[in-house]
Amino acid sequence: MNTLFTNALQRTPQAVPPIWFMRQAGRYHKHYQGLRSQHSFMELCKNPELAAQVALGPVAEFDFDVSILFSDILFPLEALGMGLDYTDHGPQLSFKLNPESINKLGPVEKAIEFMSFQKEAMKATRAVLPSNKSLIGFVGGPWTLFVYAVEGSHAGSLTQSKSLISLFPQFLEKMYPLLKENIRMQFEGGAEVVMVMDTASGEVSPAFFQQWSQPILTRLAQDFPGKIGFYSKGTQPAFFNKAFTELPWAGQGFDHRCSLPESFKIQNKGFVQGNFDQGLLFMDEMDFKAALKTFLNPMKEMTLPERAGWVCGLGHGVLPKTPEKNVKLFVEIVRKELL
Repeated sequence: MNTLFTNALQRTPQAVPPIWFMRQAGRYHKHYQGLRSQHSFMELCKNPELAAQVALGPVAEFDFDVSILFSDILFPLEALGMGLDYTDHGPQLSFKLNPESINKLGPVEKAIEFMSFQKEAMKATRAVLPSNKSLIGFVGGPWTLFVYAVEGSHAGSLTQSKSLISLFPQFLEKMYPLLKENIRMQFEGGAEVVMVMDTASGEVSPAFFQQWSQPILTRLAQDFPGKIGFYSKGTQPAFFNKAFTELPWAGQGFDHRCSLPESFKIQNKGFVQGNFDQGLLFMDEMDFKAALKTFLNPMKEMTLPERAGWVCGLGHGVLPKTPEKNVKLFVEIVRKELL
């Protein structure tokens, strides 16, 4: 367990924040590339020992404070019988959800059993991580999973998903108990926090989010008080009304489109994660250092109590082909500048 991350969860003021990147174990990293050259992506996710080695790699090399389960948000769809294949064109499901196919979703009990590999991967990851590193898990947001089930991706304006929103409650009859049990199993495996990654949220309006997503997210937060974090991509402050922010979240992640200092006012308990623009990691070294210092300056101007809870990271995941040297520099500079 990492002291800096524990302090962030408790909103204990501290000069140096814990550092964690979404997708920090991924295609940009030579360690991952070496494992991927020998194993399929599915094998890396579903073999607990391999998943643990993938997760350990960036922590060992870049000294991140937090590790995250190496897996994918789409496995619950596979667990419910939708099939799943990872191709050069992205993930492919065996069918798309619509009024005719929704009855093809399989039993929840069987799906829960299918997802047990994530619990075992969590155990294996905790076993190889240094004791001073924290470990978190994740699941896809219910709306994001619905979007993938209906459209096969979450690109574009999601017209099909919005048109078929009347299917969402029926979808949740199976997906919600599966997600709840999946989260519970990840905690049993050693997760300190489980993130809900709702990357398709930004393609809806605040009113749509509050009508359709917020009620089911409310249930998740209340089922695991103080243990669930929430991340959404492309959302704005108007999405998060008082009822949402007062839920017992462990914290919230904000993407690079949001003002990080203002985000502490939106989420005033638990951690606030983010939110350097991941695209800026491609800059040459001098420009990258300047951009990172520009990002850090407003945080340095805040008092330690004002920025208590900060988990420093990116606005979204590390992009493929990101220069490893800039990932390393990011960690070093943040710690040096804020010490």
